[in-house]
Amino acid sequence: MGSLFEELEAREAFARARVEEFEAELSAVVAKLELAREGMERLRITRETLAEVLAEITPQMPAVTADAGQPPAGERVASAYAGVERRVVGVLTVPNWQPGMGVDALPRAYRDIVEVVADAPGPVRAKQIAPRIGLPAETGKIEGTRSKLKRLVERGWLDEDAPGLFTPARHRTAASSNSL
Repeated sequence: MGSLFEELEAREAFARARVEEFEAELSAVVAKLELAREGMERLRITRETLAEVLAEITPQMPAVTADAGQPPAGERVASAYAGVERRVVGVLTVPNWQPGMGVDALPRAYRDIVEVVADAPGPVRAKQIAPRIGLPAETGKIEGTRSKLKRLVERGWLDEDAPGLFTPARHRTAASSNSL
């Protein structure tokens, strides 16, 4: 009978080890769940705070008009999050470049980028710009800078001669546009 008890003890030890393993996995999942809940709560608070701030904006403070292709201010649009609608207030952080516009029309971060590109002797990459505007040369910061560079190209502030190489914009005049 000794071997039967030994077999049961071995099985019990195996079962205990499995339970401990599952408890460890459960603890890790619970920790991830808590982080996700905290992130969701921060987003909710941010959304509510932003709604309060926007509600306090007076009519004397005109919003920058939305660019072509954007929905009109105040129009309801579907969000990337299923079942959620948001109001578009028509604020355009980076305006489309127009003749006579200076870099002072841009937010500070974008203005710094345009100035660095303008001061460069030739085409520059995002990884060269990030440290020059005071950001660490980390992947996330470089990608954020690249995103800003692409937005500046879309809005006419910069040119992208080759993929990833940015230069100051060569704006077309009415005469050069007609010859194209």
